[in-house]
Amino acid sequence: MTRAPSQRLAYNAPTLLDTLAAWLLALLWVLPLIYTVWTAFHAPEYAARFTWNAPLTLANFARAWEAAPFARYFLNTTLLVVMILAAQLVLSTLAAYAFARYEFRGRDLAFSLVLVQLTVMPDLLLVENYRTMASLGLIDSLFAIGLPYFASALAIFLLRQTFLGIPKELDEAARMEGASALQTLWRVYVPLARPIYVAFGLVSVSYHWNNFLWPLIVTNSVHARPLTVGLQVFSSVDQGIDWSIITAATLMTSAPLLIAFLLFQRQFVQSFMRAGIK
Repeated sequence: MTRAPSQRLAYNAPTLLDTLAAWLLALLWVLPLIYTVWTAFHAPEYAARFTWNAPLTLANFARAWEAAPFARYFLNTTLLVVMILAAQLVLSTLAAYAFARYEFRGRDLAFSLVLVQLTVMPDLLLVENYRTMASLGLIDSLFAIGLPYFASALAIFLLRQTFLGIPKELDEAARMEGASALQTLWRVYVPLARPIYVAFGLVSVSYHWNNFLWPLIVTNSVHARPLTVGLQVFSSVDQGIDWSIITAATLMTSAPLLIAFLLFQRQFVQSFMRAGIK
């Protein structure tokens, strides 16, 4: 029995065309990942030949690990992501609390300037950021990669909107109990904004784990090179067109984010849904 259009809209039920389109888009999205996994776990002669009984091997991962300092790249990327996220959360929390709860001259203008940052593409600031890092003597360091991202306009905006939605009575009650401004922020505002912190943390970690252009410009040695730049140098110079070893290295560098998503996908979705509702 065919449902009337009004009934389909009322129940929001997907049609057969919707289902086919969803499967087609999902297949197009997952095909590159399937090819990467296939090539990484098979010998080079099976890179472009799909034989179901082809033997599996981990030799490509061993060769990739020995051919480049991936342990150093992983350490650099982990330190970089943790450093940027910690700085963003601290600075954004303090700024959002000031914008949400304090009255001072030029507050609205300052917040408008923060929002303007959301419209500026980071690529436009590469030259000026490089000059600044060079004048500070920070070129080829993890601090130089992370410093331009310490202040996040997106985090300030999201946290300010969340703090504005928290009743002022909770703030006043905490003050009457003798809590200082920082104690009120830590014990009242931060716990109530936890879904926002989780959602923004996921966005920040995934962005800076995969960030490529700025780290490529500001680093020139193994000691400060993150995974994305190390993988590019490794694939373009050291291994030529050996797709088996290149895909193995690519899978190694993206594995932490993929595993984290598979393990915590429900928490990821719930955090974004709560953040969107707020």
